[in-house]
Amino acid sequence: MDIISLIIFLAVGALAGWLAGNIVKGSGFGVVANIIVGIIGAVLGGFLFGLLGITTGGLLGSIIMATIGAVILLYIVSIIKKT
Repeated sequence: MDIISLIIFLAVGALAGWLAGNIVKGSGFGVVANIIVGIIGAVLGGFLFGLLGITTGGLLGSIIMATIGAVILLYIVSIIKKT
């Protein structure tokens, strides 16, 4: 992975985390937390999309998949925090 790929990877994670934060709680979490939530969401989204047989292509598809995964992650975390 070269430096440009790493920067794009982190930017997609930050954007997905920020979008998920806005969808779930109404605001983002800060740059570092957005990146972490977005990256974990991308892994979760990729896993779930793979199970469902859904494929995404390109940068926009990656952002959508990571955002959906991050929203699911934040929803699960909110359920765990309530118990």
